Amino acid sequence: MQNLWNDSDVLNPAVGQEMPRELSELVYASRLLGRESSLVMHGGGNTSVKSQLHDFIGNGVNVIFIKGSGVDLADVQAHDFTPVRIDPLQKLQHLYATGERKSDEDIQRFSTREFKHFLYLNLFHLTDHMVSNALTPSIETLLHAFLPHRFIFHTHSLAFLTLSNQPEGEKLCGEVLGDGFGSVPYIKPGLGLARHAAKAFAADPAIRGLALHKHGLVTFGDTAREAYDRMIEAVSVLESRIAAKPRGVFPAAPLPASLPPVEDVAPIIRGACVEEKEPGTKDYDQFILDFRSSGRVLEYVNSRNLSEMSRKGAMTPDFIVRTKNRPLVLPAPDAVDMDGFKTAVHEAVRQYRADYEAYFTEQKAASGSEAGMLDSLPRVALVPGIGLFGLGRTAKAARVNADIAAGSAAAILDAESIGTFRSITDREAFDIEYWEMEQAKMQKVRHLAFAGKVAMVTGGAGGIGLATAKAFKQKGAEIVLLDLHMDALERAAEELGGDVLAMACDVTDRNAVRAAFHAACRRFGGVDIIVSNVGAALQGRIGEVPDEVLRKSFELNFFSHQSIAQEAVRVMKLQGTGGVLLFNVSKQAVNPGPDFGPYGLPKAATMFLVRQYALDHGRDGIRANGINADRIRSGLLTPEMIKARSAARGLSEREYMAGNLLQLEVTAEDVAEAFVHLALEKRTTGSITTVDGGNIAAALR
Repeated sequence: MQNLWNDSDVLNPAVGQEMPRELSELVYASRLLGRESSLVMHGGGNTSVKSQLHDFIGNGVNVIFIKGSGVDLADVQAHDFTPVRIDPLQKLQHLYATGERKSDEDIQRFSTREFKHFLYLNLFHLTDHMVSNALTPSIETLLHAFLPHRFIFHTHSLAFLTLSNQPEGEKLCGEVLGDGFGSVPYIKPGLGLARHAAKAFAADPAIRGLALHKHGLVTFGDTAREAYDRMIEAVSVLESRIAAKPRGVFPAAPLPASLPPVEDVAPIIRGACVEEKEPGTKDYDQFILDFRSSGRVLEYVNSRNLSEMSRKGAMTPDFIVRTKNRPLVLPAPDAVDMDGFKTAVHEAVRQYRADYEAYFTEQKAASGSEAGMLDSLPRVALVPGIGLFGLGRTAKAARVNADIAAGSAAAILDAESIGTFRSITDREAFDIEYWEMEQAKMQKVRHLAFAGKVAMVTGGAGGIGLATAKAFKQKGAEIVLLDLHMDALERAAEELGGDVLAMACDVTDRNAVRAAFHAACRRFGGVDIIVSNVGAALQGRIGEVPDEVLRKSFELNFFSHQSIAQEAVRVMKLQGTGGVLLFNVSKQAVNPGPDFGPYGLPKAATMFLVRQYALDHGRDGIRANGINADRIRSGLLTPEMIKARSAARGLSEREYMAGNLLQLEVTAEDVAEAFVHLALEKRTTGSITTVDGGNIAAALR
């Protein structure tokens, strides 16, 4: 592993020059570790430095700056490290070391609530600016506090785990790492692990680090550079040992002669891995999917022994809370029998859930836990011939789970090449998965109304389209943005931020529309909400308008909506979880204006298209609704058009734009709110909502 330390970068302004030198070094080293995925994955690992702050009367207070729970080391900031008083923590260590507290029962009594209360008391009266927004300290704070070193780094090195997760892993790691590392058998993180780590150091104060078996690697030092160098050196030795062993050959299982594309596979998996919020409502909690298909991933999922290998458990306990201890293993899909594949996927998910429930029941009884069962759905799906999928309620969560699964697949293959991969037991996995401290980390996440949903917006770079995309994104949806011009899309995507999929798409080209849906399925696993918003106000007297103008208008203002809706229905039926079709219809469909026939006629047809989809696909759980909007500043109603039409009517521009019963200008944001409202109305279909400030002539009768 390459050592990336550069002294000149430590006090780079991007890291910050106002913080204490030791904290600046900690931030820099933590980022170096966090950006190496074979060391740390998404919120895993933890780092610390011992320092000093001042209380409210100016007395020096010894503290340990420890990474906040769940913070990602890759882009950690100084404020992500929580300062905790270290003297009381070391007093706790002394009580156990002297035998005043020593029984396993005492350790069990040291509950999550007591631990958090204890730490927050330790924070009390620290008035330094570094404490103002302190995060919950890492669940391994005690381990860092019980060791005397100034800098302590803890990673989940895949190379270490590859060797450690072996039947004789402790012996093997000892041979490779040598006398410079103490050995700690697998113990659940917390007080027990911290005590054993302190004992291992006390037995040999000359060691440079600790091997926490089936868990992670710890290095320490007087400086951040020293602790970092020791980590890289140790991991490099481990990697060399793995590379020296000839790579194992994993015979592949037979695959169907014809494999389907991932865009057909993903919606089926996504639709099977759902939970109905209430029986009979057809309202589901859903996941976003993240797809991976590297050479090593395919070697793993295509293996004849996949079922056996996948059931051996997680590489490290840190992964279990995110991905569960085992993935969902599916059969290889056959392109000539996708109905059979869909049936097999649903059966596999049913069996996975039954197995998980049995695991929970057995381990709860064995442990005496009072925990309630978490959802029984998988977070990783393995598909021979295709690859793997990470599942999460957000695109970020799905990406994290896919990263973990892909990294684990490669590490398990290495472990099986060396010997036999062996993880922790089901009982130990349960203790981690249902440990209050780990659950508290995950329960901080609060999901919004459209979490797990994918919304596609056409005309997404324009006024109404962009406002609508923003409104759905603010409520948690993942966004697919379509428009004709990529430069405008890029600006819109930058304004939206996050995991937006922006694609240039001519919606009058059926092949381009189909390609856009394929891309959405590859990126997010499917689609749930369609806002078919694109349109152009072509004009002309109907008795004089050229055929090509009318046909062009129908292609854009009617047939594009039909193409979008048909492709959406195909994907939604693969998912089997319903969906929402929303159309921007226009008041011209109800209240036509002179010389607007080329625009109003296809819009009137689109209004009836809404009703037809409601009639024909309600049985599929697909709702179809529309918006009739009027006088919205957008690509249709340009500043030039507003000026011309207001002048023609002898009105000011303000009077023209507020020419409705409420005498208020209606904005793109008002239309966006109406689209969101219709998407949330679970029992409304075939509805046309008017958003125009009040125009009786345009009211539906």
